[in-house]
Amino acid sequence: MEYSGYSKINLGLDVIRRREDGYHDLKMIMQTLQLRDVIDIQIEDSDSLEIKMTCTDNSLCLDESNLCVKAASLLLNEFSITSKVTINLEKNIPIAAGMAGGSADAAAVLIGINDMFRLGLSKEELMERGVKIGADVPYCIMKGTALAEGIGEKITKLKPLVNYPIVIAKPPEGVSTGYVYSNLKIDELDHPDIDAQIEAINNQDIEGIAKTMGNVLETVTIPALPVISDIKKIMMDKGAYNSMMSGSGPTVFGIFPNEHKASRAVSALKKSGLCDRVLLTYVYNEFN
Repeated sequence: MEYSGYSKINLGLDVIRRREDGYHDLKMIMQTLQLRDVIDIQIEDSDSLEIKMTCTDNSLCLDESNLCVKAASLLLNEFSITSKVTINLEKNIPIAAGMAGGSADAAAVLIGINDMFRLGLSKEELMERGVKIGADVPYCIMKGTALAEGIGEKITKLKPLVNYPIVIAKPPEGVSTGYVYSNLKIDELDHPDIDAQIEAINNQDIEGIAKTMGNVLETVTIPALPVISDIKKIMMDKGAYNSMMSGSGPTVFGIFPNEHKASRAVSALKKSGLCDRVLLTYVYNEFN
């Protein structure tokens, strides 16, 4: 059976403090996009548990370190299930791009295993298990528009965002999440007003949402990859309400008022030679 792993962007991302355990307390506004990976799960009777995975992108590691394999193993071992499970992943979300592609795929596997083996777990129970795999997994199970706090596991659902076009642009260069967080100077940050953004979301005020967009991780990633600023400028020049890096990068997104302006931005970004992936997608919420 097929399941979807939906990508996400951060409309706002603030880092509050570094914790004693080495993680950081965050305050983020998360938004699911229609851009998705497709996960096909097949099961066969077996006397022992066997998990096999294939992927359309051969750069991904498909052993027990893969989040999809971890997700399947988590539930199958908990419920003492012996079956041969094959996970076939059609990869469409850019990899290592700050769009939670791996977490989204793991979330889809948790939902799929729960469904196919009739485990009877609620969405909340799946989210409780998902945090053991990764901080973004609970959000990727819930989806939609949400405030995420803590390391990302404390989630509050917000009013759904109107379905605006979103342009995604990923430069070929990358930067590790570890590098970004280890070089973040928290005491020097200009913190985005996440509370004001929540108010704008509640009022369905897209210009207010755009005005309050901010990602403190740009203070590290942009100096390391100045091309991010160049991509943002193209999006703004082509009529985006605003443009920002998602997560720790390097992907940049822009929110556009209509498909015409978004399409013009896509064309300009492709011609620029700055990106190895340029995509037009839309906001995803449960009513889409």
